[in-house]
Amino acid sequence: MVNNSQLGAGTTPRRAATPGQVLLIVSAGVVLASLDMFIVNVALPRIAVDLHAGGIGRLSWVLNAYAIVYAALLVFFGRLADRYRRDKAFLLGVALFTLASAGCAASVDVGMLIGFRVLQAVGAALLTPTSLSLLLAAYPPQGRAGAVRAWTAFGGVAASLGPVVGGLLVAANWRLVFLVNVPLGLAALVAGARLLPRLPGEEVERPDPVGALLVTAGVGALTLGVVQGGTWGWDSPAIVTTLAAAAVLLAGLAAHTMRSRTPLIHPSLFASPAFTGSSVIAVFFSVGMGAMLLTIVLFLQQVWGWSALRAGLGIAPGPLMVPLLSFLVTGRLARRFGPGVTSAAGSVCFAAGVAWWALGTTATPDYAAGVLGGMMLTGVGVGLTLPIVMSSAAASLPAASYATGSAVVNMLRQTGLALGVAITVAILGEAGGTAAFHRAWWVTAAVSLAAVAPALTVLHRDRGHLPAPQPQPEAPRTEQLARG
Repeated sequence: MVNNSQLGAGTTPRRAATPGQVLLIVSAGVVLASLDMFIVNVALPRIAVDLHAGGIGRLSWVLNAYAIVYAALLVFFGRLADRYRRDKAFLLGVALFTLASAGCAASVDVGMLIGFRVLQAVGAALLTPTSLSLLLAAYPPQGRAGAVRAWTAFGGVAASLGPVVGGLLVAANWRLVFLVNVPLGLAALVAGARLLPRLPGEEVERPDPVGALLVTAGVGALTLGVVQGGTWGWDSPAIVTTLAAAAVLLAGLAAHTMRSRTPLIHPSLFASPAFTGSSVIAVFFSVGMGAMLLTIVLFLQQVWGWSALRAGLGIAPGPLMVPLLSFLVTGRLARRFGPGVTSAAGSVCFAAGVAWWALGTTATPDYAAGVLGGMMLTGVGVGLTLPIVMSSAAASLPAASYATGSAVVNMLRQTGLALGVAITVAILGEAGGTAAFHRAWWVTAAVSLAAVAPALTVLHRDRGHLPAPQPQPEAPRTEQLARG
């Protein structure tokens, strides 16, 4: 059961809420945010017809606006959440996301849909860091790594199953892609209002306005340049200017952070090998994951001619491996070999799965020989790597930086996902034939393998956040799963 000693100083529960209940509630929130990153992709053709979009250029902002705003606001909202009531911030984020989802479903033109997608992203950026902050406060130190692995597994499965769920829903009506969020969001709101502990903010300084402006504008400009590079042209004045502005803003953020008395992101966070190593791995692995999810869906539909529904079902075996690894294997491997070796093994498995497609797929459909093995290997890679990245980073955070630190890692993940998509679009070009997909998969495999170096060097130096299992009383099934 959750008690004051587990929740931290000054925290009082609304009622007797178990850590497992907190895990389920905050995971529902992160499932909403993660699922919507990819579920909309398969609905775009149907949306274009129904809303008379006139071209994919404007409609692409249904995806891009969400990605840009989400990544840009994560750190600022995380910093606010460390100072103010995190349970209220989480519920506000879920409420905004749920209302915006209903608005998306009711949209009558593309402009209205894009506007509600921006509101969705604002809600997602608010609920993501606060959900992890609530989770870390609910569990005692020895249970936090397992809880974060479970939290990450839920989000990873939701992101990976996005095309599957999207294909099923689009077959009936594209508006269901957004309406599916409403009952889950309402359930999280009701349960959260009744059960989430009151978690007041820490005694930290107000968010630095200059740092907040620099990080929001810098990450926003970087994500904009990345997602629009293929559309506007990488050598176009607009992209060159946007990326140059991002570089100046982010360099200014780094300089300001080192000089400020109250920095938005405290440099001491990166003094921890666990946090630094996890952050670097998150970038490389997320680039690979973003590229992988897009390439396999496009290949099955464009080269093999599969429907969105069939393609979604074809990739399902990979996402199904994520919870199996996260709950049953990853924690044990991390305690036995350390987080660095475990995440390195996951990156190797992921790269091997993508290389499988580069070596085994042809223009002639052969799912068992060409796709299935690679799908399973990438699922194993995600299940081993992402939970370790998030649990290692989160377990290294002081209580005053729970939300800010988790927001930084999630911002890096979202930027990496966008970069992976941009790289894929640039490699595939207009033709998108089998040879182009093979090139994209080899590049994806190489980027994924780049995560091995920081895993075996920086992250491998820190094992303090993985305490040995301690005898504990019998707990509900959800808590047992979280402990891994």
